[in-house]
Amino acid sequence: MRATGRTVTAVVGAALLIGCVSGPAASKGPSESSDSADSSASSASSAGERVLVFSKTAGFRHDSIPDGIAAVKALGAEHGFTVDATEDAGAFSSRNLARYDAVVFLSTTGDVLNETQQSAFEGYIRRGGGYVGIHAAADTEYDWEFYGGLAGAYFQSHPAIQPARIEVEDRAHPATSHLGESWNRTDEWYNYRSNPRDRAHVLASLDESSYSGGTMNGDHPIAWCQEYRGGRAFYTGSGHTKESFADPAFRQHLLGGIRWTVGAAQADCRPEKGYAPLFDGTAESLADWKQAGPGSFSLSDDGTLTSSGGLGMLWYGARGFGSYSLKLDWKMASASGDDNSGVFVGFPASDDPWSAVNNGYEIQIDATDAADRTTGSVYSFQSADIKKRDRALNPPGEWNTYEIRVEGERLRVWLNGVKINDFTNTDPARSLRDGHVGIQNHGAEDQVSFRDIRIKELPARSAAQGD
Repeated sequence: MRATGRTVTAVVGAALLIGCVSGPAASKGPSESSDSADSSASSASSAGERVLVFSKTAGFRHDSIPDGIAAVKALGAEHGFTVDATEDAGAFSSRNLARYDAVVFLSTTGDVLNETQQSAFEGYIRRGGGYVGIHAAADTEYDWEFYGGLAGAYFQSHPAIQPARIEVEDRAHPATSHLGESWNRTDEWYNYRSNPRDRAHVLASLDESSYSGGTMNGDHPIAWCQEYRGGRAFYTGSGHTKESFADPAFRQHLLGGIRWTVGAAQADCRPEKGYAPLFDGTAESLADWKQAGPGSFSLSDDGTLTSSGGLGMLWYGARGFGSYSLKLDWKMASASGDDNSGVFVGFPASDDPWSAVNNGYEIQIDATDAADRTTGSVYSFQSADIKKRDRALNPPGEWNTYEIRVEGERLRVWLNGVKINDFTNTDPARSLRDGHVGIQNHGAEDQVSFRDIRIKELPARSAAQGD
């Protein structure tokens, strides 16, 4: 919340409107600890990255491979990255791989690399290289443990090609931010030998009730991402059919995966389990939210809340929280980044938005103010680590993800998986040990959108305890 000369009235609005690349550059690689996992997709061009498409097969060969190569090359031409394609495993030398920001395994099958080539690829990933696996990339190199971890899961079986419904679990990642809450498409749907959810961040999963032949007991990831041993890895199980590569939604899915993998966009790809929705995109999930002060939030058909007017706040009134991890996705509308909003934590129940200002803490979203009042700051109390913040921040028009973790009086902030702030409260009037959470609507010219607000309660810990 930046200082404002506008008068805030005492009117309480029940105004919730329903409707209305040379070598992989170190600067683009994953961040330095397991706390971090740098990444969103837009039509913005990349910065000259180079991608290698590898499609060698030593087993079944998909007739969609030429269509896949053509699609990735077209995406590169449109979005500013260079694409080379090969089936020569000799391309997997340390010197040659250093030319690329990511390697796409396009429906490879069987044992396609010898031990020397495998070693070169492992070194490439450890130095910050990227991996994109498409469909039968999971049907590849079963005896190479490093590759299995990188891909995330191995193929087990598949039923006949048929329509199915995909449930989109992460709508901030660039590979899935263009999709609705579900995605209906026809493909060959793989069952996997293991579930990657504990190791990777699941972006989308199959609704096994929507088709026949699923064998993963109702938890069936179909696209995921992860930081893996120094590099980035994205996998999608779609892409069996030729038609997939002509589908604009699937091509955008691939583009977003590539952009995140090469570091052109940021997202949180840490594994995520155990979160309960506070706002899931439906009008029903807003029943426990209250508007304090003027202005409002509108709910669009795609499950996005967008701020309007203010200065006010939409806050979760059903209960307060003491020790928790709060996650939410947000996006600024203004090209300048001058859209003021924030996420409030640790304040008492009140229909006065200034109660949150005076008794809680705001994690700022506006990207244009002073260091202690800009994106990732604990507003007016502590700046974010600006260098880390700048590397992790997606530009206006693209989605970002906050994790705000409160344990005792310690408040930490992750932006797209990168820890950018670590603050300890010492003011008894602002104790974080039991308080509410809310999102700010700041003014008529400030439009910020929110999605997927979720929370995981944590065991009580003291502020002095480590990560």
